Amino acid sequence: MSFFGKLKNKLFKSSSKLDEGLDAIVQDGGEDAAPEVDVPAPEPVKTPDAIPNDIAEIPTDESEPASEVAPDQETDLVRSSDPLAEAVAQAPEEASKPGILGRLMGRGGESADLRRVLDDDMLESLEELLIQSDMGVDTALRVSANIAEGRMGKKLSVTEIKGLLAGEIARIMEPVAKPLPLYATKPQVVLVVGVNGSGKTTTIGKLASQFRAAGKKVVIAAGDTFRAAAVEQLQVWGDRAGVPVLTAPEGSDPASLAYDAMTKAQEDGADLLMIDTAGRLQNRQDLMEELAKIVRVIRKKDPDAPHNTLLVLDATTGQNAVTQVEVFRKISDVSGLVMTKLDGTARGGVLVSLADKFGLPIHAIGVGEQIDDLAPFDPEEFAAALTGLDAE
Repeated sequence: MSFFGKLKNKLFKSSSKLDEGLDAIVQDGGEDAAPEVDVPAPEPVKTPDAIPNDIAEIPTDESEPASEVAPDQETDLVRSSDPLAEAVAQAPEEASKPGILGRLMGRGGESADLRRVLDDDMLESLEELLIQSDMGVDTALRVSANIAEGRMGKKLSVTEIKGLLAGEIARIMEPVAKPLPLYATKPQVVLVVGVNGSGKTTTIGKLASQFRAAGKKVVIAAGDTFRAAAVEQLQVWGDRAGVPVLTAPEGSDPASLAYDAMTKAQEDGADLLMIDTAGRLQNRQDLMEELAKIVRVIRKKDPDAPHNTLLVLDATTGQNAVTQVEVFRKISDVSGLVMTKLDGTARGGVLVSLADKFGLPIHAIGVGEQIDDLAPFDPEEFAAALTGLDAE
């Protein structure tokens, strides 16, 4: 199954919530569909034939990513994918009696034949639905206003609303869908941060395995010295990928381990050094200060380090992810995001809120525990999966 296929299936909770909400909005005051309705259609979102497995790009310059790279510098980690979903702008055909799945997902049946005039009441209901989907108040209002522009008084079906909604989501997220930049600097230091349970350790293991498979020499530093399980988990990934994992006795100073790891990576000529950190609650000042210390110490070896600081976010936390981004940006100069656990939540809309509010690159998203469940972030496929468009 393609990653988009997994994304569709595993975003069932989020798409189902939107499906049911849109269905209810149209049924509340809806009328039988007219033969023709003059409704401006959203720009189509094209579907590619295949999804690359790339997760990073290698620029030729040491400080700035380049638009083109030499063949010997190519790697196969997260690169922006081609669009992967098609927004349907036309009205649905007369539907037959829906099955159990169709009813559960709010598709088919009477609502498929209904349209509702877009008025102030409908617009307010749409805004409330998007807010409930963890899209955030500001983003929800902006998306609703863009959908309403030039369409007030027009009759819309659920399918048409989904198409318009997917188009707006993709437009917001297009600028942040960026691969993880790789530079000529050796070792390139990638610091991975996040709160407890966000999926940092698993993400590091998956990234290291993919980088290694692309021919990169990778070293992992198990900087979560307070949790033996995290170290063991990284060692399992390291053994699986053939990547060395540097550890220290439980309770050791993480900053010292990071410094030693940089020395080791330099001696070995490693391309990448990935440093795990202890899960930090943003309201624990002592732990946040410890993270700041790690950054200060590694800059003694390289003033430009860390070259990437990835913030791993758990999608199930909803709008709390916004607070996490704000805090970690102050402490560690976050350069990009990875969103995990999209398969276990109805709060997928929070990723739209993050893109709209911060504009930070989203390098990858995770929808499971397997290595291929971490893949490049593509705005069109995400928008289609989130709104359930492909099921129409």
